[in-house]
Amino acid sequence: MCQREESEKRHKILENKIVANQKDIDSATENVERFLSEFSKSFGGITYTVSYENDFINVKINGDNASKLIGYRGDVLNSLQTILNSIASKHLESKVRVILNIGNYKEKREKALEELADKVSKTVLKTGKSITLEPMVAYERKIIHNRLQQNSLVRTYSIGDEPYRKVVIAKK
Repeated sequence: MCQREESEKRHKILENKIVANQKDIDSATENVERFLSEFSKSFGGITYTVSYENDFINVKINGDNASKLIGYRGDVLNSLQTILNSIASKHLESKVRVILNIGNYKEKREKALEELADKVSKTVLKTGKSITLEPMVAYERKIIHNRLQQNSLVRTYSIGDEPYRKVVIAKK
């Protein structure tokens, strides 16, 4: 499928997106809070907050045992976020998105990825050879792309298929 066809397909998906009404948002928030209440009892040592802003249910988990829920490079966090998304949208007509953050991991990871992007771009400019990064989830690839978007000397693009999709940083 060419880029134009992919773009048109994404546009149609966005047009057909059912915007969540307040009833669905409230129901989704209740679903997430009910799950987290039971989960925190059985897991122990964690606290959580749930809020709704910018069209997302934001869940923040903290506590002594919270770091166990992050996993290697956020694998467990991403899996738990997927579960929360399914729980939130269960029995609803619209889809409500959940963003999970555990112990400010996402902010720390974003900073680390931005530093990686800067470091690798300097190496690419120095050597003239493109560098392919390890596979990353979509939001992490987006951080790399966004960080180097304004750099007029390098370009970024993604290769491969999920879950092994990688960012390539190359000289322009």
